[in-house]
Amino acid sequence: MGMILAKREQHGWLRSFLILDRVSLLPTVWSNCLAGWLLSGGGRPKTFLVLWVGVTCLYLGGLMLNNAWDAPDAKHYRERLGAAGDVPAETAGLWSLGWCGLGALFMVSLGTSTAVLTVVLLGCLTLYHMVYRLAIFSPVLRAICRFLLYLLAGSAAVTGLAGLTIWSGLALGFYVLGFSYLAYPEDASIMRRYWPAYLLASPFLLAWIVNGSGYRRTTLWLTLALVAWILWCLRLAFWAAHRNPTRAACRLSAGIILVDMLALDGGSFGLGAVFALWFVTTLVLQHFAPAS
Repeated sequence: MGMILAKREQHGWLRSFLILDRVSLLPTVWSNCLAGWLLSGGGRPKTFLVLWVGVTCLYLGGLMLNNAWDAPDAKHYRERLGAAGDVPAETAGLWSLGWCGLGALFMVSLGTSTAVLTVVLLGCLTLYHMVYRLAIFSPVLRAICRFLLYLLAGSAAVTGLAGLTIWSGLALGFYVLGFSYLAYPEDASIMRRYWPAYLLASPFLLAWIVNGSGYRRTTLWLTLALVAWILWCLRLAFWAAHRNPTRAACRLSAGIILVDMLALDGGSFGLGAVFALWFVTTLVLQHFAPAS
């Protein structure tokens, strides 16, 4: 924590924003957005650009809302911008309203179903930031938000929501639920158990159901890559000499992009390159902006 505060003083408010506001998760949001959109048939690049900008604004608004809620707890959450006093609660709240309002405007332009899902997503984001310190409930809301992001992106696609989009969103939601519970090591009733790790297998289960015996080589390699990544991350939580479940959850959050790649069955070479770039970018940014 001392190192974080020292960096904040050295680099100023903008640097603190990039370091502490979990910007590293932004590529995973873009990944969810692209996967949900393509699974529902995709469409015009212009439509996706509007969707991408809108989702980015909503995410940034959610981050500022988090800082606004942290502000009253300066003694307990000094590592967060709002709690440290760098951004007053009123300022963070105004920025949050601005970003969320701008994002909502972009989403409303994409149709009625997208607008309705945006309202539901904003409601879940608000509720999450109200109860996120409650380890029992906040991971569920975080998973629901990711599921809704898939639905929102799918609703903006040319064919609207598709069954595979919904199931893929559910699989991702369970994956997020699994690593989110790992991020609460101070709760003895949740940690020191292996059950959250089982939820991480949901993308494999869906891939097996969808492909059956007709597994493509690309799907197999993506499955093996995701399995290897999950085991490598879980090592930090359960088998390392100095266990660090929070760091494990942080690394597993980058795996969201691999889950999206598996849902799309790899896609084209160019598409795979985009996801790979986002994955690497997330890992690099996590050195500056912890995801958990």
